[in-house]
Amino acid sequence: MNDLDPLAAFAALRTEEGGALLASLASYDPAQELSVATRLRRQHPAELVSAALGQARLRQRAAVKFGEEDARRMFFTPNGVEQSTRRSVAAHRATRFAALGVRSVADLCSGIGGDAIALARAGIQVLAVDRDPLTAEVARANAEALDLSRLIEVRCADVTEVDTSSYDAVFVDPARRGGRGRIFDPEAYSPPLSWAVGAARTRPHAALKVAPGIPHEAVPEGAEAEWISDGGDVKEAVLWFGTAPSAVRATLLPGPHTLTGRNLPDPPVRPAGRYLYEPDGAAIRAHLVAEVAEGVSGGLLDETIAYITSDELHSTPYATPYEITDELPFNMKKLKALLRERGVGNLTVKKRGSAVEPEEVRRKVKPQGPNAATVFLTRVAGAPTMLIGRPL
Repeated sequence: MNDLDPLAAFAALRTEEGGALLASLASYDPAQELSVATRLRRQHPAELVSAALGQARLRQRAAVKFGEEDARRMFFTPNGVEQSTRRSVAAHRATRFAALGVRSVADLCSGIGGDAIALARAGIQVLAVDRDPLTAEVARANAEALDLSRLIEVRCADVTEVDTSSYDAVFVDPARRGGRGRIFDPEAYSPPLSWAVGAARTRPHAALKVAPGIPHEAVPEGAEAEWISDGGDVKEAVLWFGTAPSAVRATLLPGPHTLTGRNLPDPPVRPAGRYLYEPDGAAIRAHLVAEVAEGVSGGLLDETIAYITSDELHSTPYATPYEITDELPFNMKKLKALLRERGVGNLTVKKRGSAVEPEEVRRKVKPQGPNAATVFLTRVAGAPTMLIGRPL
């Protein structure tokens, strides 16, 4: 084994010695890595220690996505941790597949197996395909580690050459990163979105994972588009086939809470009321701000900005409400004086439609005091405005 052979290094981690070494690193402190490595190299080959320490670091990073219990049993690659689907999102998608009556899925571009694991846990038979040999080995090891090998077959192959005709559905997660970072053109995905759409149309059901910034005009004809957020952060968009043709939805996790588009007209623009509602990012990406506004009896502060205002307080999972106490024209001196008068030291700054950065505001107003407030830098009917309030 040498440092240039990742397959051999990974195989060593799966030996009895490698497994014991990994287990001993379950709670190690990366800040102490030099001393830990020095100690372990007295008992184990240096290459094995290096591989184990790298895997231990990846497991710690992966706990955010996969949870502590799964992460400490699974194996990862750096790209796998970065690009794999969060467990909660994968579970939501698997639940949707199961509800459609799907019993087998060809998971194309499966990576380290995050979606395959969720599908298998939903009782679905999975063929997981990835063209990278190391990634495929990691996916196979994860199926074994989580006792799902009976439901997950892993194959190292080019997805464009795999026959999916015997499967109820396909799921495709094209690579959206290249040597220069994120790829924004869907036709530059690997494989291209057009190929994935063609593969999707060959089966009764399919789902394609795409970047949440995909333009609505790039959504294929007849596909359902779903934007998903988890804990308020937009994670991905999914194009569904064989579900609700041309439907648009926003799904919020945990929950799930799903808002479906109804082709409502744009909300009216109106003066700021007592409450401001900040829609969840999935609703904004899905262009469902009108549906959110209708649910809170609200209108827009400005026709180009996704801030909703209302005189009524409504409970909704699709937006965060704030009570507005003050409305000021954009003026830093007036804002500083008001915050000082209120004794605001804990200041949250949010912006939409303003070129001013939150850190610049904090630097200029120098908040001090025991109280908290939220400042919105935005426009009201086109005029630069500051709204001061508090979350409810």
